[in-house]
Amino acid sequence: MDINDFMLTCPSKKFLGIECLGCGAQRAIVLVFEGKFSEAFQMYPAVYTLLLFFLILGASFIDKKRKYGNILMILVIVNLIIMVAGYIYKH
Repeated sequence: MDINDFMLTCPSKKFLGIECLGCGAQRAIVLVFEGKFSEAFQMYPAVYTLLLFFLILGASFIDKKRKYGNILMILVIVNLIIMVAGYIYKH
């Protein structure tokens, strides 16, 4: 059984033949969990800020006393910048 059998297909790439800003994120996350940190970054440069975003998002659901809105918004903006820059660099 291969991990690629469980990956979601990108509708943009499948139907239009165009990669989206998120193409490569799933594979990059798998590479992080395999300990291939450099390869993960090369696959999808926003992988680490994306993982940090999800970690803090999870913390915001658990810890209701603190407000995480500002840090989450900053991470969204940073992620978008990295995603767009990575997309432009690839193409």
